[in-house]
Amino acid sequence: MHPLQCVLQAQRSLKWGPLSSVSWLLLRTCRAHSSVPSSSCLSSEGQSSEGVEKDFSSRLAAGPTFQHFLRSASVLQEKPSFPEVEDPPPYLTGDELLGRQRKVYLETYGCQMNVNDTEIAWSILQKSGFLRTSNLQEADVILLVTCSIREKAEQTIWNRLHQLKALKTKRSRSRVPLRIGILGCMAERLKGEILNREKTVDLLAGPDAYRDLPRLLAVVESGQQAANVLLSLDETYADIMPVQTSPSATSAFVSIMRGCDNMCSYCIVPFTRGRERSRPVASILDEVRKLSEQGLKEVTLLGQNVNSFRDNSEIQFNNAVPTNLSRGFTTNYKTKQGGLRFSHLLDQVSRIDPEMRIRFTSPHPKDFPDEVLQLIHERHNICKQIHLPAQSGSNRVLDAMRRGYSREAYVALVHHIRECIPGVSLSSDFITGFCGETEDDHLQTVSLLREVQYNAGFLFAYSMRQKTRAYHRLKDDVPEEVKLRRLEELITVFREEASRANQTSVGCTQLVLVEGFSKRSSTDLCGRNDANLKVIFPDAEVEDVTNSGLKVRAQPGDYVLVKITSASSQTLKGHILCRTTLKDSSMHCLT
Repeated sequence: MHPLQCVLQAQRSLKWGPLSSVSWLLLRTCRAHSSVPSSSCLSSEGQSSEGVEKDFSSRLAAGPTFQHFLRSASVLQEKPSFPEVEDPPPYLTGDELLGRQRKVYLETYGCQMNVNDTEIAWSILQKSGFLRTSNLQEADVILLVTCSIREKAEQTIWNRLHQLKALKTKRSRSRVPLRIGILGCMAERLKGEILNREKTVDLLAGPDAYRDLPRLLAVVESGQQAANVLLSLDETYADIMPVQTSPSATSAFVSIMRGCDNMCSYCIVPFTRGRERSRPVASILDEVRKLSEQGLKEVTLLGQNVNSFRDNSEIQFNNAVPTNLSRGFTTNYKTKQGGLRFSHLLDQVSRIDPEMRIRFTSPHPKDFPDEVLQLIHERHNICKQIHLPAQSGSNRVLDAMRRGYSREAYVALVHHIRECIPGVSLSSDFITGFCGETEDDHLQTVSLLREVQYNAGFLFAYSMRQKTRAYHRLKDDVPEEVKLRRLEELITVFREEASRANQTSVGCTQLVLVEGFSKRSSTDLCGRNDANLKVIFPDAEVEDVTNSGLKVRAQPGDYVLVKITSASSQTLKGHILCRTTLKDSSMHCLT
């Protein structure tokens, strides 16, 4: 079958989006590996003669097949214990896919998922023979891992590209030409618009195309632009061990699932990250074990909707047991059944290393069944901290956002969590100025902030994104100055309430994982407590409780007990008491 016919058939069977994004990839690549000028690849870009059409057809038929661009829909079958070694594309040799010690400079913007994506991308490039550099001036390849969640995030990248354009222009002709690539959500959202608008960019790779980076970089070496922005139904990078970007790190992110099915009306994530799919439990446990062996003391399980995790890779667990949702919560999709759920994964991960703290983000409030809350309460190494995105305190706005819950159901969940996990720390997300938000709606959000009294929060003014439901069906009718004024009011109230919440820690002794020296003082150390709040304390010799009589200075990766003496909305301060272990500290009541 002709490759383009394969694409058409795939679009019909998989119900993918417009063909333009698929055919655009094929044709871009056609130009990239063609031995003739790109103007003859498409009849619309050159002469529409019969000879040109035949030449195009013959080269397309001899070029990449359907399998080189699309991964088949996931099916329930036993997968090999090791990844298959793929042959190079027919238009590139194995040598052309090698990095040949070209130096790559990576910049990361946005969320923790992008940090993890950077580590995945670097793992792939490292295996292909590329070198990593932290010096922008000596880089042969610059890759920006981007965010599209708000307009400001994208504008940051456009500004950065303007800066890099000057660097690329100044590059000496005696050196290897500088190549610049856009990775991640911005590449996925804007696709060809980036290449058309900014000629500085040589390469685009969406969140599901990082395996293709060696091929894309080989293509751009010919002087052509290259792109792969296709979303996958099953890509989780389960077989790729991310390379930690900081050798002195005490913690790591472990991606357990990708994509989101919630389709909240304001959110671009389903369109840039695709549908939800989860990694096999076994691969996650293997990665956490390796991190433990490397001496890391904290792991954060990552996902766009992390607690909706569902591993369907093993047939024996695909039963008809329905998903248990938080009371009073609904979904925008048909209830899912079967698979190994988040509670099972959390249980298994927490058993690997009793000296490793476990966190997870970002969850959705609908996916907090009692078995998850009970597990957090029981296990000493699962942090008693939950991120609970509310987005708004107004039922009318929550309905327009398609969040699947009311304010009353959300507050009831907050009370239930605090009953199940005494002393739990709560954080949240809020969007102000959403479509149709009135002053009364805003005041209801203010009152929710005061009622719940979060320990930490992330607050933003609404930024409409193309492709979202809100873009197509709602009107962005709150003036920008009103959004900013409301945002300032929310931030002020949040800080007031967070300061009150954190003041309850004054006089208490808390377990802190040391991260290193404070950025503001070379005589102070900093770390994070169970609630993920930053704790600052003087660097001093203290006793090691596991070795009586031994005096030590705390090092990154050590657990220490700190007596809290003051608190603000974002930081705690205190003095160090001793070095301890996670397990030993859990046996004593910290007060």
